[in-house]
Amino acid sequence: MRVAVTGTPGTGKTTATELLEARLADGSADADGDDQASGLEVIHLNRVLEDEELYTEVDADRDSKIADIDALREWVAGRDNVVIESHLAHHVDADRVAVLRCQPEALEERLLERGESEAKAVENAESEALDVILSEAVEEHGLESVYEIDTTDRDPESVADALAAVAAGEREPSAGEVDFVGYLT
Repeated sequence: MRVAVTGTPGTGKTTATELLEARLADGSADADGDDQASGLEVIHLNRVLEDEELYTEVDADRDSKIADIDALREWVAGRDNVVIESHLAHHVDADRVAVLRCQPEALEERLLERGESEAKAVENAESEALDVILSEAVEEHGLESVYEIDTTDRDPESVADALAAVAAGEREPSAGEVDFVGYLT
């Protein structure tokens, strides 16, 4: 089993998967104590990209590394029973893909609060409004494997609960239920 947790930067992926990781470690994968998702290891793919140097170049203008997607896919290929967290996670082989979403204005505010430039915050908010990552996830994995989770008004524990339900197969696939296109008007 491979569960990818993806979404635009700032949607809450790292926070929610760190909570899920703590639950998996202590055997309480969801709020009800149901541990059907236990046995899964959480992999933070951006850390792997850094540690293993799985990038092709550095974009100085954006202060970011250009991921070597093929190398990331290869690195993940030998691992099973994992939750893979990253805005790139939908590019690797996965059985289920949870796409975290956030209302663009709230997303922009989150990114600015954590020190991102205004240009980067606006770019990510626009990408969120345009469903960029959701569209890529559906194209790569199909509607039947994608689970959309709106994090806008949810606390991280609730998002971790939703991720545990996805991992345990207790939630139906959903894609296209969240609509933020009005942000662009």
